[in-house]
Amino acid sequence: MFGTFQALETVSFDIYDNEFFTLLGPSGCGKTTLLRMIAGFEEPSTGQIVLHGNDIQALPPHKRRVNTVFQSYALFPHMTLEQNIAYALENLGWPKEMIRARVAEMLDLVHMSKFARRKPQQLSGGQRQRIALARALAPEPEVLLLDEPLSALDLKLRQAMREELRALQRQTGLTFVFVTHDQEEALDMSDRICVLGDGRIQQLGTPREVYEDPSNRFVAHFIGETNFFDVDVLSVEGDMARVRTPLGLDLTASQKHVAADQSRATLSLRPEKIGLEEQATGEILTGTVTSTNYLGGYTYYVIRVGEADIRVSRRNAMSHVPSLAEGATVRLGFLPESARVLGQ
Repeated sequence: MFGTFQALETVSFDIYDNEFFTLLGPSGCGKTTLLRMIAGFEEPSTGQIVLHGNDIQALPPHKRRVNTVFQSYALFPHMTLEQNIAYALENLGWPKEMIRARVAEMLDLVHMSKFARRKPQQLSGGQRQRIALARALAPEPEVLLLDEPLSALDLKLRQAMREELRALQRQTGLTFVFVTHDQEEALDMSDRICVLGDGRIQQLGTPREVYEDPSNRFVAHFIGETNFFDVDVLSVEGDMARVRTPLGLDLTASQKHVAADQSRATLSLRPEKIGLEEQATGEILTGTVTSTNYLGGYTYYVIRVGEADIRVSRRNAMSHVPSLAEGATVRLGFLPESARVLGQ
């Protein structure tokens, strides 16, 4: 609680040893608050925080075997990189020889040994991020917390650092708890993703599970792109539902969250699940192209079908294949299993 504001509702989950676990959600959903609770910077109103069977709720931050890498890096500008990494070890009372060896090991781990005597302002953003990681890893924490550490970097550097972070996690065998609002980062790096929204857990699962089988409209909308259609539920049988759509047809689609007596629901259909022209299969429709958007690897189309617009992505696998012209009549199709019926 922050005054009368409740940042998080009841939240309960387990994080496994040696796991890359991501807290994903929009700004204000409570993910950083949750991370700060694990770190000991915020105190939850109720509940426990348990690390390897021990309740660490009452421990101050410096007594927890948990370290945090911040978005701002938080490096000391007047210290060299060696001194930045050594600082926490000195405060912990490590012997000088152990500190010297550990600092050298950490610099080598993040490929920054040749910059040991430089100061943070002499480094690029990516290099500063590596030193922040090395400093956090040096005291041998049991869990490493990362609070949107890549958000200040440009696109290419973010992509490169994603690969480095994942490799670093595998190499050290530590548990990483990563906070981000970037769905691509979460899908790329995580073993499991906890999707947060409105202060509560919306879904927890592997990247494939939360993308391919979202539990509700919030998750389907936040992770990736999708088409939503309001549908009438005609029948529910097991993990399939028969629905009436605004596309001019009834179809059967997969479901896990629709009650047997529910009359209205939402149909989610990802743009890349839809085939165009010769790739159309399954449920076949005819529509009119209303807009075209070329984005290098893919071209996105908006196609009017019946009373609805459908956004479709088509991979530009061959450079000589022309784009579909606006106003053209096209065939499109998708397999019923590719559509998801979500509860309201």
